[in-house]
Amino acid sequence: MPQIKGIIVPIVTPMTDDEEINTDELKRQVERMISAGIHGIFVFGTNGEGYILSENEKKEILSVCIEQVNGRVPVYAGTGCISTAETIRMSRWAEEAGADVLSIITPFFAAASQKEMITHYRKVADSVSCPIVLYNIPARTGNALAPAAVKELSKIPNIVGVKDSSGNFDNILQYIEQTRERENFAVLSGNDSLILWTLLAGGRGGIAGCANVFPENMVAIYEHFIKNEFAQARKAQDAIRPFRNCFRFGNPNTIVKEAVAMLGYPVGKCRSPFNDLSDEAKAAIGKALNDFFHSEVKA
Repeated sequence: MPQIKGIIVPIVTPMTDDEEINTDELKRQVERMISAGIHGIFVFGTNGEGYILSENEKKEILSVCIEQVNGRVPVYAGTGCISTAETIRMSRWAEEAGADVLSIITPFFAAASQKEMITHYRKVADSVSCPIVLYNIPARTGNALAPAAVKELSKIPNIVGVKDSSGNFDNILQYIEQTRERENFAVLSGNDSLILWTLLAGGRGGIAGCANVFPENMVAIYEHFIKNEFAQARKAQDAIRPFRNCFRFGNPNTIVKEAVAMLGYPVGKCRSPFNDLSDEAKAAIGKALNDFFHSEVKA
Protein backbone atom coordinates (compact mmCIF):
# COMPACT_ATOMS: atom_id res chain seq x y z
CA MET A 1 0.00 0.00 0.00
CA PRO A 2 1.67 3.26 -1.08
CA GLN A 3 1.72 6.06 1.45
CA ILE A 4 -0.64 8.87 0.44
CA LYS A 5 1.29 11.98 1.41
CA GLY A 6 3.31 14.93 0.24
CA ILE A 7 3.00 16.89 -2.99
CA ILE A 8 1.44 14.95 -5.85
CA VAL A 9 1.56 16.62 -9.25
CA PRO A 10 -1.45 16.35 -11.58
CA ILE A 11 0.97 16.33 -14.47
CA VAL A 12 0.14 18.25 -17.64
CA THR A 13 -0.42 16.24 -20.80
CA PRO A 14 2.02 17.60 -23.42
CA MET A 15 0.52 17.98 -26.88
CA THR A 16 1.77 18.83 -30.34
CA ASP A 17 0.45 21.71 -32.42
CA ASP A 18 -2.16 19.35 -33.93
CA GLU A 19 -3.31 18.28 -30.43
CA GLU A 20 -1.73 14.82 -30.47
CA ILE A 21 -0.10 13.44 -27.32
CA ASN A 22 3.61 14.28 -27.12
CA THR A 23 4.94 11.21 -25.30
CA ASP A 24 8.59 12.26 -25.52
CA GLU A 25 7.85 15.50 -23.68
CA LEU A 26 5.64 13.64 -21.21
CA LYS A 27 8.64 11.49 -20.28
CA ARG A 28 10.76 14.60 -19.82
CA GLN A 29 8.12 16.18 -17.60
CA VAL A 30 8.02 13.03 -15.46
CA GLU A 31 11.79 13.24 -15.02
CA ARG A 32 11.58 16.94 -14.24
CA MET A 33 9.01 16.27 -11.51
CA ILE A 34 10.90 13.38 -9.94
CA SER A 35 14.17 15.33 -10.01
CA ALA A 36 12.42 18.08 -8.06
CA GLY A 37 11.49 15.59 -5.31
CA ILE A 38 7.79 15.24 -6.10
CA HIS A 39 5.99 12.58 -4.02
CA GLY A 40 3.60 11.24 -6.67
CA ILE A 41 2.59 11.57 -10.33
CA PHE A 42 -1.13 11.89 -11.08
CA VAL A 43 -2.08 11.32 -14.72
CA PHE A 44 -5.12 12.73 -16.56
CA GLY A 45 -6.43 14.81 -13.71
CA THR A 46 -7.87 18.27 -14.31
CA ASN A 47 -4.45 19.73 -15.10
CA GLY A 48 -3.76 16.71 -17.29
CA GLU A 49 -6.94 17.45 -19.28
CA GLY A 50 -8.47 14.11 -18.41
CA TYR A 51 -11.89 15.56 -19.22
CA ILE A 52 -11.01 15.79 -22.93
CA LEU A 53 -8.82 12.72 -23.52
CA SER A 54 -10.03 9.58 -25.27
CA GLU A 55 -9.81 6.21 -23.58
CA ASN A 56 -6.98 5.13 -25.88
CA GLU A 57 -5.07 8.31 -25.09
CA LYS A 58 -5.48 7.67 -21.37
CA LYS A 59 -4.12 4.16 -21.81
CA GLU A 60 -1.11 5.51 -23.68
CA ILE A 61 -0.43 8.21 -21.09
CA LEU A 62 -0.69 5.84 -18.14
CA SER A 63 1.55 3.27 -19.81
CA VAL A 64 4.20 5.86 -20.64
CA CYS A 65 4.17 7.30 -17.12
CA ILE A 66 4.32 3.96 -15.33
CA GLU A 67 7.26 2.89 -17.46
CA GLN A 68 9.08 6.20 -17.01
CA VAL A 69 8.45 6.44 -13.27
CA ASN A 70 9.67 2.86 -12.85
CA GLY A 71 8.50 2.57 -9.25
CA ARG A 72 10.29 5.65 -7.94
CA VAL A 73 7.06 7.34 -6.78
CA PRO A 74 3.42 6.22 -6.77
CA VAL A 75 1.45 6.76 -9.98
CA TYR A 76 -2.14 7.95 -9.50
CA ALA A 77 -4.76 7.51 -12.24
CA GLY A 78 -8.03 9.39 -12.51
CA THR A 79 -10.72 6.82 -13.33
CA GLY A 80 -13.96 8.50 -12.30
CA CYS A 81 -16.79 8.55 -14.85
CA ILE A 82 -20.45 9.52 -14.68
CA SER A 83 -21.78 5.99 -14.33
CA THR A 84 -20.82 3.39 -11.75
CA ALA A 85 -20.37 0.69 -14.41
CA GLU A 86 -18.00 2.83 -16.48
CA THR A 87 -16.03 3.88 -13.40
CA ILE A 88 -15.62 0.23 -12.43
CA ARG A 89 -14.45 -0.67 -15.92
CA MET A 90 -11.90 2.15 -16.04
CA SER A 91 -10.72 1.45 -12.50
CA ARG A 92 -10.14 -2.22 -13.24
CA TRP A 93 -8.25 -1.29 -16.39
CA ALA A 94 -5.99 1.19 -14.55
CA GLU A 95 -5.32 -1.33 -11.78
CA GLU A 96 -4.38 -4.01 -14.30
CA ALA A 97 -2.16 -1.51 -16.14
CA GLY A 98 -0.16 -0.95 -12.96
CA ALA A 99 -1.49 2.26 -11.38
CA ASP A 100 -0.62 2.47 -7.69
CA VAL A 101 -3.58 4.63 -6.63
CA LEU A 102 -6.95 5.50 -8.20
CA SER A 103 -8.32 9.02 -7.92
CA ILE A 104 -12.06 8.88 -8.42
CA ILE A 105 -14.01 12.07 -8.96
CA THR A 106 -17.65 12.23 -7.90
CA PRO A 107 -20.26 11.51 -10.57
CA PHE A 108 -20.97 14.65 -12.52
CA PHE A 109 -23.49 16.51 -14.71
CA ALA A 110 -26.57 14.85 -13.16
CA ALA A 111 -27.34 15.65 -9.52
CA ALA A 112 -26.49 12.83 -7.12
CA SER A 113 -27.62 12.41 -3.51
CA GLN A 114 -25.16 11.54 -0.75
CA LYS A 115 -26.69 8.05 -0.57
CA GLU A 116 -26.20 7.58 -4.31
CA MET A 117 -22.57 8.69 -4.12
CA ILE A 118 -21.85 6.41 -1.16
CA THR A 119 -23.35 3.48 -3.05
CA HIS A 120 -21.36 4.43 -6.17
CA TYR A 121 -18.03 4.51 -4.34
CA ARG A 122 -18.79 1.36 -2.37
CA LYS A 123 -19.46 -0.61 -5.56
CA VAL A 124 -16.29 0.72 -7.20
CA ALA A 125 -14.18 -0.08 -4.13
CA ASP A 126 -15.59 -3.60 -4.03
CA SER A 127 -14.55 -4.13 -7.66
CA VAL A 128 -10.82 -3.39 -7.23
CA SER A 129 -8.10 -3.92 -4.65
CA CYS A 130 -6.18 -0.76 -5.59
CA PRO A 131 -6.25 2.07 -3.01
CA ILE A 132 -8.75 4.81 -3.84
CA VAL A 133 -8.62 8.56 -3.16
CA LEU A 134 -12.02 10.26 -3.36
CA TYR A 135 -12.09 13.52 -5.33
CA ASN A 136 -14.42 16.38 -4.40
CA ILE A 137 -14.57 19.31 -6.85
CA PRO A 138 -18.18 20.52 -6.79
CA ALA A 139 -17.59 23.61 -8.94
CA ARG A 140 -16.77 21.30 -11.86
CA THR A 141 -19.09 18.35 -11.13
CA GLY A 142 -22.13 19.92 -9.50
CA ASN A 143 -21.97 17.30 -6.75
CA ALA A 144 -20.38 17.98 -3.35
CA LEU A 145 -19.25 15.03 -1.24
CA ALA A 146 -20.35 15.82 2.31
CA PRO A 147 -18.09 15.19 5.33
CA ALA A 148 -20.57 12.63 6.69
CA ALA A 149 -20.34 10.70 3.41
CA VAL A 150 -16.53 10.76 3.55
CA LYS A 151 -16.70 9.43 7.12
CA GLU A 152 -18.88 6.53 5.97
CA LEU A 153 -16.66 5.80 2.98
CA SER A 154 -13.49 5.92 5.09
CA LYS A 155 -14.66 2.69 6.74
CA ILE A 156 -14.00 0.85 3.46
CA PRO A 157 -10.44 -0.58 3.64
CA ASN A 158 -9.23 0.40 0.17
CA ILE A 159 -10.66 3.91 0.29
CA VAL A 160 -7.60 5.55 1.79
CA GLY A 161 -8.02 9.28 1.28
CA VAL A 162 -9.89 12.24 -0.15
CA LYS A 163 -8.83 15.24 -2.22
CA ASP A 164 -10.85 18.39 -1.65
CA SER A 165 -10.86 21.04 -4.38
CA SER A 166 -13.89 22.95 -3.09
CA GLY A 167 -11.71 25.85 -1.94
CA ASN A 168 -13.61 25.77 1.35
CA PHE A 169 -11.10 25.22 4.15
CA ASP A 170 -13.84 24.38 6.63
CA ASN A 171 -14.79 21.46 4.39
CA ILE A 172 -11.20 20.19 4.61
CA LEU A 173 -11.31 20.57 8.38
CA GLN A 174 -14.51 18.56 8.56
CA TYR A 175 -13.03 15.82 6.37
CA ILE A 176 -10.12 15.60 8.82
CA GLU A 177 -12.40 15.64 11.86
CA GLN A 178 -14.73 12.99 10.43
CA THR A 179 -11.96 10.53 9.51
CA ARG A 180 -9.69 10.65 12.57
CA GLU A 181 -10.81 7.18 13.64
CA ARG A 182 -9.37 5.70 10.44
CA GLU A 183 -5.63 5.28 10.84
CA ASN A 184 -3.60 6.85 8.03
CA PHE A 185 -6.63 8.16 6.13
CA ALA A 186 -5.19 10.97 3.99
CA VAL A 187 -6.94 14.29 3.48
CA LEU A 188 -5.30 16.19 0.62
CA SER A 189 -5.81 19.77 -0.47
CA GLY A 190 -6.70 20.26 -4.10
CA ASN A 191 -6.36 24.01 -3.65
CA ASP A 192 -2.67 24.92 -3.76
CA SER A 193 -3.17 27.94 -1.48
CA LEU A 194 -4.36 25.68 1.34
CA ILE A 195 -1.64 23.03 1.39
CA LEU A 196 0.31 24.30 4.40
CA TRP A 197 -2.85 24.99 6.37
CA THR A 198 -4.17 21.51 5.55
CA LEU A 199 -0.92 20.00 6.85
CA LEU A 200 -1.17 22.04 10.03
CA ALA A 201 -4.73 20.80 10.56
CA GLY A 202 -3.71 17.16 10.24
CA GLY A 203 -3.93 16.58 6.49
CA ARG A 204 -1.26 14.77 4.49
CA GLY A 205 -0.40 17.16 1.65
CA GLY A 206 -1.85 18.23 -1.65
CA ILE A 207 -2.46 17.41 -5.28
CA ALA A 208 -0.96 20.61 -6.64
CA GLY A 209 -1.38 21.94 -10.17
CA CYS A 210 1.24 24.61 -9.47
CA ALA A 211 3.82 21.84 -9.06
CA ASN A 212 3.89 21.70 -12.86
CA VAL A 213 5.30 25.23 -12.77
CA PHE A 214 7.22 25.36 -9.47
CA PRO A 215 7.92 21.73 -8.48
CA GLU A 216 10.80 22.41 -6.09
CA ASN A 217 8.90 25.18 -4.35
CA MET A 218 5.77 23.07 -3.89
CA VAL A 219 7.81 20.15 -2.55
CA ALA A 220 9.48 22.61 -0.14
CA ILE A 221 6.13 23.35 1.53
CA TYR A 222 5.85 19.73 2.60
CA GLU A 223 9.51 19.01 3.28
CA HIS A 224 9.94 22.08 5.51
CA PHE A 225 6.70 21.30 7.29
CA ILE A 226 7.73 17.75 8.26
CA LYS A 227 11.01 19.17 9.60
CA ASN A 228 9.07 21.69 11.74
CA GLU A 229 10.57 24.54 9.71
CA PHE A 230 7.40 26.58 9.65
CA ALA A 231 8.88 29.89 8.50
CA GLN A 232 10.43 28.26 5.44
CA ALA A 233 7.26 26.29 4.71
CA ARG A 234 5.19 29.45 4.87
CA LYS A 235 7.64 31.27 2.60
CA ALA A 236 7.21 28.53 0.00
CA GLN A 237 3.43 28.61 0.42
CA ASP A 238 3.25 32.39 0.08
CA ALA A 239 5.52 32.37 -2.97
CA ILE A 240 2.81 31.05 -5.30
CA ARG A 241 0.26 33.77 -4.55
CA PRO A 242 1.25 36.13 -7.43
CA PHE A 243 0.97 33.27 -9.92
CA ARG A 244 -2.34 32.06 -8.54
CA ASN A 245 -3.66 35.59 -8.90
CA CYS A 246 -3.38 35.00 -12.64
CA PHE A 247 -6.20 32.44 -12.41
CA ARG A 248 -8.67 35.30 -12.63
CA PHE A 249 -7.87 35.49 -16.35
CA GLY A 250 -9.27 32.09 -17.29
CA ASN A 251 -9.35 28.35 -16.77
CA PRO A 252 -6.67 27.53 -14.14
CA ASN A 253 -5.26 24.50 -15.94
CA THR A 254 -5.03 26.53 -19.17
CA ILE A 255 -2.97 29.09 -17.26
CA VAL A 256 -0.78 26.39 -15.68
CA LYS A 257 -0.02 24.84 -19.06
CA GLU A 258 0.72 28.23 -20.60
CA ALA A 259 3.16 28.93 -17.76
CA VAL A 260 4.95 25.61 -18.28
CA ALA A 261 5.29 26.46 -21.97
CA MET A 262 6.65 29.91 -21.10
CA LEU A 263 9.35 28.22 -19.03
CA GLY A 264 10.62 26.67 -22.26
CA TYR A 265 9.02 23.24 -22.15
CA PRO A 266 7.19 22.26 -25.37
CA VAL A 267 3.99 21.04 -23.70
CA GLY A 268 1.73 22.81 -26.20
CA LYS A 269 -1.61 24.40 -25.52
CA CYS A 270 -4.63 22.89 -23.83
CA ARG A 271 -6.88 21.06 -26.27
CA SER A 272 -9.52 23.18 -28.00
CA PRO A 273 -11.67 24.95 -27.14
CA PHE A 274 -10.07 25.51 -23.73
CA ASN A 275 -6.92 27.35 -24.77
CA ASP A 276 -7.65 31.01 -25.35
CA LEU A 277 -5.80 33.55 -23.22
CA SER A 278 -5.75 37.29 -23.73
CA ASP A 279 -2.56 39.28 -24.19
CA GLU A 280 -3.22 40.75 -20.75
CA ALA A 281 -3.35 37.24 -19.25
CA LYS A 282 -0.11 36.19 -20.94
CA ALA A 283 1.63 39.34 -19.76
CA ALA A 284 0.47 38.72 -16.18
CA ILE A 285 1.65 35.12 -16.28
CA GLY A 286 5.01 36.18 -17.67
CA LYS A 287 5.44 38.81 -14.98
CA ALA A 288 4.54 36.35 -12.21
CA LEU A 289 7.10 33.86 -13.51
CA ASN A 290 9.77 36.52 -13.92
CA ASP A 291 9.17 37.86 -10.42
CA PHE A 292 9.30 34.37 -8.95
CA PHE A 293 12.48 33.21 -10.63
CA HIS A 294 14.35 36.52 -10.35
CA SER A 295 13.65 37.43 -6.76
CA GLU A 296 14.04 36.07 -3.26
CA VAL A 297 10.36 35.12 -3.07
CA LYS A 298 10.85 31.41 -3.74
CA ALA A 299 11.82 29.01 -0.98
